Amino acid sequence: MKLQLSPRTVIEAFLPFEGEAPLADIYDTANLAGIADQPVRLAVRRLIVAGDITQHGRGRAGTLILTSAGRQRLEFDRQSLAFAFAQDAGHAPWDGQWRMIAVSVPERERSIRDSIRRILVDAGAVTVSTGLYLSPHELLESLPPQAHTYLTMATTANLNYQGTTDPIEIAEALWPAGPIFDAYSAISETLHDLSIDTSVVAPVRQLYLADALERAMRHDPLVPLELRNGTWLPRAIRAEWVEQWESEWKASEGAIFQGWWPTDTQNM
Repeated sequence: MKLQLSPRTVIEAFLPFEGEAPLADIYDTANLAGIADQPVRLAVRRLIVAGDITQHGRGRAGTLILTSAGRQRLEFDRQSLAFAFAQDAGHAPWDGQWRMIAVSVPERERSIRDSIRRILVDAGAVTVSTGLYLSPHELLESLPPQAHTYLTMATTANLNYQGTTDPIEIAEALWPAGPIFDAYSAISETLHDLSIDTSVVAPVRQLYLADALERAMRHDPLVPLELRNGTWLPRAIRAEWVEQWESEWKASEGAIFQGWWPTDTQNM
């Protein structure tokens, strides 16, 4: 297959919320996917340095455990996935309110400002003026409580953005569809390649699917479907992804991604 796979995806596939992940299983599965041990070792080190995991023991005899920070990050990713599928199913309709968040942090606390900005942008907010972020979603819960003292927040159903008041036009101006469609091409390519190469074993096929979805959603602000014109392509592609994912999940008997990727999309 021409598809590439991130060693980090392999590692995270084995990380449970509680308990240990055997490095032997991680290395063996990475090897099945054509990834040598060295890139996996480097990815493990980067995750350790980032504070996401700790390693106990050495080499293939070792194990990995999520830290609280790593668990929180992966839980955020899982919640984003759940929210996307809830939107697709019509379970998370837009309430018609725009959220504005003004961030004011002293220069001496630049690291706090950068952290708040990173969280807001990762959650799909966009900058509309210096220090002012806009989102159709409630994002306060995404921020740590200690950040709240730096925020001024407001909601409105009557937004005028650069002379535009139509919500759909505002959404397209701030979150254009083109780059999002481009990001989801990774899923379409993966689904196509997997359909013509049946030699890839189920756990590795799951890894390719998970990696493609992660890359696509990294660029998806999950703007409500009410703010998009016509049939929303990412929604259709995610539906195709789910169908293939559930097939591979059954074939691999849930050996990886335990607890991360529910097979019942009604619970997402």
